[in-house]
Amino acid sequence: MKKCQSIIIMSFLMAVATACSSGSRDDSAASKEVTGSGSAKGKTVVTMSLQAANPYYQTVEKKFEEKYPDIDLQIQFTNEYEKYQKTTNAALLSGKGPDIFEISSLPIGDYLDKKLLLNMNDNMQQDQTVNKSDLQTNVLDALKLNGGLYMIPSGFFLRAFVGDGDILDKMKVDDKNWTWKQFAETSKKMGQSGTERRYALANDPPEILLQEMMVDHYAQFVDHTAKKATFDSPLFIEAMQQIKKMYSDKVMTSEPADVGKQMFYSTVLRSPVDFVDGLHQFFANPKLLQKPEQTGGTRIVTSTQLAIQAKSQVKEEAWKVITFLLSEEGQSLQEREGFSLLKSVNEKKLNSIQEQVKSGTYKLKDGKVPKVSDEEFKKFKQLLSTADNYPMVDGSVIAMIGDEARAFFGEQKTALEVAKLIQSKATTFLNE
Repeated sequence: MKKCQSIIIMSFLMAVATACSSGSRDDSAASKEVTGSGSAKGKTVVTMSLQAANPYYQTVEKKFEEKYPDIDLQIQFTNEYEKYQKTTNAALLSGKGPDIFEISSLPIGDYLDKKLLLNMNDNMQQDQTVNKSDLQTNVLDALKLNGGLYMIPSGFFLRAFVGDGDILDKMKVDDKNWTWKQFAETSKKMGQSGTERRYALANDPPEILLQEMMVDHYAQFVDHTAKKATFDSPLFIEAMQQIKKMYSDKVMTSEPADVGKQMFYSTVLRSPVDFVDGLHQFFANPKLLQKPEQTGGTRIVTSTQLAIQAKSQVKEEAWKVITFLLSEEGQSLQEREGFSLLKSVNEKKLNSIQEQVKSGTYKLKDGKVPKVSDEEFKKFKQLLSTADNYPMVDGSVIAMIGDEARAFFGEQKTALEVAKLIQSKATTFLNE
């Protein structure tokens, strides 16, 4: 397993963009080799390395040092994806590097094999300052590797599949068990039921849908441990052909569709407000569904994932930084992105939105007052507590699939030719 991360690409696969404003430390300082901890002016120094500047962590640095005046938290950032990977990886493998670092784009599996990561599971269980009963343990459990907790995000997002409830209420749809073929057949009937034809999905080219499918079924085609891929299998070829047929049959279109002209859409819910604003983006009566052939619960997309270096000389102080991030203060900071890792913070925000909706004071961007029942808010809270699907996906492989598949969907190569090319490139990449 290497470079394990959940990267969803472009609009249909969009996760979330990391805010990149100027940080508390300039780029010249950030570009220097990230060395380990030490002491300065009588304080214990804890270094944190991030891929890019982030307003949330700039605030965390300030608030943390106010709470722990004997610790100097030094946050460094690179703002260059490849440079961050290269310099941080080299430093860690040489026994140096930061005490805490963003691990999202780094070879987690390799680090586990070399025992370079601190298993924070024991710290979590023993630390009485962490309110474990309030944690979104479903999310943290989903992030565990080999039974250990080696990375903790500052928040999380949810990948949602939404349908037009006004049409779905008239048709019997078993979204817990449907296949893409059944989805296409149902969409055809739904799209032809009105005076105007409606598309099942719009706005995105077929390779984006293929990438989305591969994220959901990544483990079926890639074995990082054995360094093997099976993209030349009939299953992958059939997936490409199925997608092409749905576009050829006009079930889907890559063209933009006006509001009311598509029946489903895939989106990322980034915060409690998106349960109302996000779901009502296209439909007055949106309905959360399970995506065709999706296994497991709602997919989790994480924000910045942090790990502690096992060889750090200040692991105790580094853990205090993590506990601050998991505290109510840390999770309630305005700059933090995503749903909170604390149930109480999420529930407080949802309850506030619910009261505004009930009183009629909540307005959508178009000025309309949404209709959201108490039962729906109950489902929203349940969704947050049950989401447990976090596929360990390598974004480089997913990007490779999209790049090569365009030749098939553009009728320049056959499905078999594309499948063999992806298989060859993926195999080479996995064995690098």
